[in-house]
Amino acid sequence: MLSVLSGLGLGLSLIVAIGAQNVFVLRQGIRREHVLVVVVICALSDAALIIAGVAGLGFVIAAAPWLVVVARWAGALFLLAYGLLAARRARRGEGQALDASEPSPGTATDTRGAGTATVSRTALAPVVLTVLALTWLNPHVYLDTVLMLGSIAATHGEERWLFAAGAVAASILWFTALGFGARYLGRWLRTPRSWRILDALIAVVMISLAVSLVLPVLGG
Repeated sequence: MLSVLSGLGLGLSLIVAIGAQNVFVLRQGIRREHVLVVVVICALSDAALIIAGVAGLGFVIAAAPWLVVVARWAGALFLLAYGLLAARRARRGEGQALDASEPSPGTATDTRGAGTATVSRTALAPVVLTVLALTWLNPHVYLDTVLMLGSIAATHGEERWLFAAGAVAASILWFTALGFGARYLGRWLRTPRSWRILDALIAVVMISLAVSLVLPVLGG
């Protein structure tokens, strides 16, 4: 039980932070758009990375640091592109697709005074590709989840898989709470302006993360 709780605590400490993946899950949860798919992909990806780390993949990453460098640049470019798209949504007011009410299966309404605008929801495929990229092109996931968590799990000896089970449980709990709990923030996002502010904040976070990924490399 101690190993399980240790894995749960460490898993939460690594995942409960403002990052690109969490910001995306939060936005999808607020929009109530493909939330289950996003949560499942994030949880399964984390589980796969945790298991790989405990199984010894961390030694491979330590021996081939260029893998992290490739992920760093690819992730930075993707985050920059996503951040610029969010900035464009904020500037043009394209993010006010949903209000606080439950959306219909294919459309969402946005009220502006007496008028009502109907906006199509994002297709599933782009959402899936985005969450996969935000997860697997993040170099920190290999350094933290695979290398560090795997190294700490090794200190638990025969109970390292119980430690891994606790870390996997932490991911499932966090992404479920973040994705499905975010919908309650919808009451504060009833207006087009509030969505523009949200997209502006997303743009700042994504672009800042992109810069933070490449600064260590550029700085030598």
